[in-house]
Amino acid sequence: MATPERVRSFEPSEWDDFFVQHDPKLPEIFEEKMRVKADKLKEDINLLFNNTMVEQLTLLDALQRLGIDHLFQEQINTVINEIYESESNSSSLYEVALRFCLLREHGLWISPDVFNKFKGEDGSFNKDITNEPRGLLSLYNAAYLSVNGESELDEAMAFARHHLESMSGSLKYPLSEQVKRSLEIPLPRTLSRVDAPYYIEEYKQEKACNPYVLELAKLEFNLLQRLHQQELKDFCRWGNDLYEEVGLSYSRHRTVEIYLWCYTIHYEKQYAHARIILAKICVLISLLDDTFDMQATLEEGRKINEAIQRWDESAIPILPVYLKKYYVKLMNIFRELEDELKQDHKYRMVYSRKAIQTLCRHYQQESEWFHSNYIPSFQDHIKNSVISTGAPATFVTSLIGMGDEVTEETFQWAIGCTDAVKACSEVARFMNDMTAFQHGKNKLDAASSVDSYINQHHVTGEVAMAAVGKLVEDAWKTTNQARFDRRAMLLPLERIIRLTKSMTLMYRGNINLYTFTSGNKDKIQQQFIEPIPL
Repeated sequence: MATPERVRSFEPSEWDDFFVQHDPKLPEIFEEKMRVKADKLKEDINLLFNNTMVEQLTLLDALQRLGIDHLFQEQINTVINEIYESESNSSSLYEVALRFCLLREHGLWISPDVFNKFKGEDGSFNKDITNEPRGLLSLYNAAYLSVNGESELDEAMAFARHHLESMSGSLKYPLSEQVKRSLEIPLPRTLSRVDAPYYIEEYKQEKACNPYVLELAKLEFNLLQRLHQQELKDFCRWGNDLYEEVGLSYSRHRTVEIYLWCYTIHYEKQYAHARIILAKICVLISLLDDTFDMQATLEEGRKINEAIQRWDESAIPILPVYLKKYYVKLMNIFRELEDELKQDHKYRMVYSRKAIQTLCRHYQQESEWFHSNYIPSFQDHIKNSVISTGAPATFVTSLIGMGDEVTEETFQWAIGCTDAVKACSEVARFMNDMTAFQHGKNKLDAASSVDSYINQHHVTGEVAMAAVGKLVEDAWKTTNQARFDRRAMLLPLERIIRLTKSMTLMYRGNINLYTFTSGNKDKIQQQFIEPIPL
């Protein structure tokens, strides 16, 4: 049997040395004035948490969508518990759906029966709510927080989508834009930090707009952007040096894109260390991934896997020459990152190492299948490929620099790849494979989960895509369920949910935007180059 050849080229980075050279001129004294102003605004906004329930709901929604809820976490936790314990007799679809949405997002169970008041005796929604676009949008987004077995929310989603699509051409700004974005990516699957620049523009047009909240959102976005710009400058230097030193010319040079991906998990100031640890290890994972996908022969892959399992310099002699420098850097970077951690946090690097060793074993299994031209069963494919997405290893690594709020129990849950972690991996795998299938499969690509489904069930690509798409929705429902089951660890859970949400950013328009990077150029400019006008 002939051994398949590998495709050996990726498009170059869009960014080269842009962020190394980028130096936005902002006097330090002006930046300090922004911080002082932001601190004063936080004090003013603190007073707003004592308002009526409807005003509290509106405030919490705005803080989340503007990407500044992390500044008020303690107050939000207090208010959300008060809202949960209070009766709501509202007859407004918008208010009922918003309350439902916020409570579920914070891990507090609320029954979909709250929507029964908007239904007739036959169980279908009343026609009069079809004249409430704001309420319909709120219902539509709330339905995306369903768990398995909630068919009534699936029906609510279809009902709301149908009527929103039919009225989308007649809506006025800003509601028209919010409907348009939600129909593409529902709000519960949207990364608030990435969406913030759009919502800042829209929020000032809303009746409930609070000028203090709006101004803080602008200042906080710009202040954090300054931090991210400096990080990107340093990280790009580090990444460029690493790529040059290891000399793996076949790999994707994606320093900026990797930073963007890690930033979607940790954008807050207090998680700067966690963000950089994750980004550095993700570069190492990306190089390993490309080695298996683009370069290594079957025998070389086996040697790489053996060396990664041994995780010791004594394994260097068994490696092909072109990988020796990479392996040395892998060992050294892990030691350097461990040295940066507090003594009682050093154990965390062991979990990241174990996750990468597991990842490598699954890369090797894919290599064995590829080199023997074998298409595994759909079940065998998924069992292997949910790990080979790299999502479990990425999540485990994202926890390393998070501080004392993360315990060893959290790492044990993360590396076990159950519930929300497995669901994230499934969303990543299926969205990747669906994108590749729609984009057009290269004849030298390894078989995807869609190919395995077609091969096993003898169905068309259209049928396979529908089946895999259904599994994406099931995985999201598992993620939603984890908010209730894992509420005690809601902070780290939020990281895996953000990683899941990031798949909607990286797989858009039938394109893998990590490999084909030009599609995210606008997002990178918006997040890291263009400040919000004050």
